[in-house]
Amino acid sequence: MNDRTSGPDRAEREELARLLPAPAERDLPPGRLLHHKDSLMRLIDQDRARATARPRPRLLRPAVLLPAAGLALGGVLLTTLAVTGQGSAPAPSAAGTGSHATAPRGAAVLLDRIASVAEESGERTVTGDQFVYVRTLQTRNEGVFDGPVKLTEPREREVWMAQKAGPVIDVGLIHEDGAYVPIEVGVPDGETPVGQPAGLGRPTYAWLASLPTDPDVLLRRLATEITRDQDARDTPAEERDRAQDTFDAIGELLRETLMPPRTAAALYKAAARIPGVTVDPDAVDAAGRRGIGVARDDTRAGWRTAWIFDSATLGYLGERSYLTRDTPMGKKGTLINASAVMERAVVDTLREKPTAGKPATERPAAGRPTAGKQSTTT
Repeated sequence: MNDRTSGPDRAEREELARLLPAPAERDLPPGRLLHHKDSLMRLIDQDRARATARPRPRLLRPAVLLPAAGLALGGVLLTTLAVTGQGSAPAPSAAGTGSHATAPRGAAVLLDRIASVAEESGERTVTGDQFVYVRTLQTRNEGVFDGPVKLTEPREREVWMAQKAGPVIDVGLIHEDGAYVPIEVGVPDGETPVGQPAGLGRPTYAWLASLPTDPDVLLRRLATEITRDQDARDTPAEERDRAQDTFDAIGELLRETLMPPRTAAALYKAAARIPGVTVDPDAVDAAGRRGIGVARDDTRAGWRTAWIFDSATLGYLGERSYLTRDTPMGKKGTLINASAVMERAVVDTLREKPTAGKPATERPAAGRPTAGKQSTTT
């Protein structure tokens, strides 16, 4: 690869190169590692070319950090993943996900480019009587609790999520392992059913589009909402990690939600403000597609989670998690979870499959398939 930069530009490129591990550290073929490094360097070159042709601020654009809805089989709608710090602090700070705490330069550049691509995608029309459909491939850990990981082969999962503003009891439907399982708001015996409105725990397309776009405002709002959720569930203070929980929440939202373009772009911009987010240069989703990962280590649990993007189109492919140290779940490098988004669409009824070619249907880029099954990561 020819180096076309000098001075500050060269220094910035060298800084990004240093963020990527050496081949010996990841046991990757030199050619593949250089390919991903070159991809990231080209992103910087493209970014500079855009800046030359159309001047724009070097500061990150306004961003949206979005909440995540946690779904569970068995017909129960779980509450959102937590994004907060110790106790009930009302707002993020530089030590958490505030405006002065950001990801390293390499991850920030990559997320900025991903955001630009997301913002250029087409706007959708989604009405309250429709459903957001998402088809994924997902692995499942069938091992015992706190024991060694026993991953299944990737299995297809389909979800239909209601788009009514609410409140609703029937949130949606899951199709997995040949069975259809309703997603419903849990109601204790003897109590009057109370539906779930659109919001943090059930982010509809319309609600996502209504979110503020200033990153600091969004991060404070999200922290407040999640602190309230954790307090309601009596989550111990030692289990709260604002930065990691924010990253996890965004990952949940990316997997099985359809987002407006501006919101999707803002989501990635907000992710660039999370300290500890790095580049995972060679990541594989559940469908075997290779791409570039945006990752963060959960030091509490001992694993790394990476969102995977096609290195050419920068489209979202899926997610994977693997151990970063030896734990009762397995040895360092053991894959513990993987997913791949195959299709997102808007449909009119439950159990309806999207029609190929419809404007509201989105199929992620094919990516580059791996050579064989991969059960561990090094």
